[in-house]
Amino acid sequence: MLTESELHDLAESIKAEGQHKPIILDRDGVLLDGRNRLAACKLAGIEPRFTTYDGHNRTGLIFSNNVLRRHISKGQQAMITAMACSLSGHSLRTQAKLHDISRSRISAANVVLKYAPDLAERVRVGKLGLDAAHDQARERKARTEALLAQHERLQQHAPDLAEKVTEGLLTLDAAITTLDRRLEEEQLRQLVKECDAIRLADGDTAPALTQLAERGEITWDQAAQRAEEHRAHRHEAILRTQHALQLIAENWATVHDLAARRGTPYAKEILDGLTPEAHALATHLTTRAA
Repeated sequence: MLTESELHDLAESIKAEGQHKPIILDRDGVLLDGRNRLAACKLAGIEPRFTTYDGHNRTGLIFSNNVLRRHISKGQQAMITAMACSLSGHSLRTQAKLHDISRSRISAANVVLKYAPDLAERVRVGKLGLDAAHDQARERKARTEALLAQHERLQQHAPDLAEKVTEGLLTLDAAITTLDRRLEEEQLRQLVKECDAIRLADGDTAPALTQLAERGEITWDQAAQRAEEHRAHRHEAILRTQHALQLIAENWATVHDLAARRGTPYAKEILDGLTPEAHALATHLTTRAA
């Protein structure tokens, strides 16, 4: 409503110039638009002029007419327009252009209306600025999207947990924690199984870590730790062996030279100066190279 002084000014204007715009009623006589004009006509002692709305979107009409009020802020205009479009189905972009409201404000109002309808009403009546409401709405939107993403993750990986959350038997946080643990344990199982397969292919005769974990002799965490240790030791052994073979390859000419001089004092002196292990290797290599 207008203030008392503004209402008297409107009454004087109507008395002097007449009522320019009719008061809108619905078919049942319910006031849809023009309560200030109605009050001003009573003050001026003038019979009000009415018109009847025959459409089917009374709320949309009320919102649309309110956008034209000169005493409301751009933020309120944007919110009223967004509300009207949500009810009428009109294009936000078209209405923004029609009422000279920036697209960014319309967009912000739409976010508030969608994710914080309680704040949208406060913006509409001028109790909260659009920017402040938009900041809060964006936070709510982010939280909502995060919750939806978590629920979708549950539906994909653990439908049983998702059902419990839906039925209120489990909180979403507890369900996500359980799911994470399941996935972690599945990763551990896969890691252990892969290690067992490599050990078997390498000819390792030790008991499979998977069997030990399944029998409860060790936990899956312990099995995974042993698997990682085996992988590390195996990798180090491969590197050492590769290095040793590379050294042999780089000195293969020496082996051939020693093989060509087998039985000579030169060869005997070389072999006698070696450790038993090196002596056996040299004898084997020179025999193969001869």
